[in-house]
Amino acid sequence: MSNKNVLVINSGSSSLKFAVIDSESGEALVSGLGECFGLPEATIEWKFNGEKSKEAITAPDNHHQEAINRIVKLMDELSLKETIVAVGHRIVHGGEKFTSTVRIDDSVLAEIESLSDLAPLHNPAGAKGIRAAMAAYPSLPQFAVFDTAFHQTMPQKAFTGAISHELYKEYGIRRYGFHGTSHYYVSREAAKMLNKPVEESNFITVHLGNGASVCAIANGESVDTSMGFTPLAGLMMGTRSGDLDPGIIEFLMKKGWTPEQVFETLNKKSGFLGVSGVTSDARGILEAMDEGHEGAKLAFQVFTYRVAKYIGSYMIPLSSLDAIIFTGGIGENALDIRSEILTNLGLLGFVEDRAGNEAARFGAAGQIAESELLGAKVLVVPTNEEFVIAKQSVELL
Repeated sequence: MSNKNVLVINSGSSSLKFAVIDSESGEALVSGLGECFGLPEATIEWKFNGEKSKEAITAPDNHHQEAINRIVKLMDELSLKETIVAVGHRIVHGGEKFTSTVRIDDSVLAEIESLSDLAPLHNPAGAKGIRAAMAAYPSLPQFAVFDTAFHQTMPQKAFTGAISHELYKEYGIRRYGFHGTSHYYVSREAAKMLNKPVEESNFITVHLGNGASVCAIANGESVDTSMGFTPLAGLMMGTRSGDLDPGIIEFLMKKGWTPEQVFETLNKKSGFLGVSGVTSDARGILEAMDEGHEGAKLAFQVFTYRVAKYIGSYMIPLSSLDAIIFTGGIGENALDIRSEILTNLGLLGFVEDRAGNEAARFGAAGQIAESELLGAKVLVVPTNEEFVIAKQSVELL
């Protein structure tokens, strides 16, 4: 067992994911999830050596702290405590302050909390997880890995909004982008698959899950990405609308909607769920389509069309294209969705390898299409964000 294991923590407002990652191999020795925080049915579950366990979380006031206390106890029970050299935290928003992974001290924690206006659902929860972990492991170094950091290489023309520049200077309103650890990881893995230095590689990475984003990567660096000031922008997602005419917000508010109602709808009742009226889950969409549900069919068509549009537009900042890379829960497994996106990209010469598409599922990487016109391939690369967090934490030790 490696003595360079990292406890990786991803704290949400009502949940907490964790894993112990071997920073050399990327293997998850144990992984788990605490959920329904703040509710009587709060639980924590984990998987170790193929066996799953689950317990209730009963602390009435601080489920984050109790979950981390249980994780600490679990590390003792599984004889992992002595192998852990650091704790790595996924933090959603680093603003313009954080462009890479940093070791956490009081000033870094204060900066993370000060960015809460930019990510009110995520950064306060992340800070809460950090505080709980620092209390539980006071002798271990703690590191913050930011979703936004990889995108800080975007040129100004890509991140600047076409609004008053005063809004950028006063409030930091600009494109930040998210899913940075995923786009970073799969681009490096794809370069290995193509036997090409990542610094000389150009990719369009397509992270499709309940949250979804596209990233243009030139010579290994992010030069544009679809999510914006918040993770609401860009692609249609499980429950998020993606790009929308901002005039619709004013229209609804004039009809009597409150700001809370508008943004609750755009964040939690739109996307697959809103268009289909059935489900926010891509698997459910495909099943409902098979049963002839018209709303599910429309949701499938809107989603795949919008993904293809973004892919096409992200060829603009690239001088050439080595590969399009699919990743994320949908991107890695939903072959019918990948197939339809490729069909929409037919003008660019992409021809699907159906056998390759069927094989690249359930954790398997592979090539699923190629364009002789562009000299580019289409790859599926399973993401491993926890490995990035672990690896970058250990590198800073």
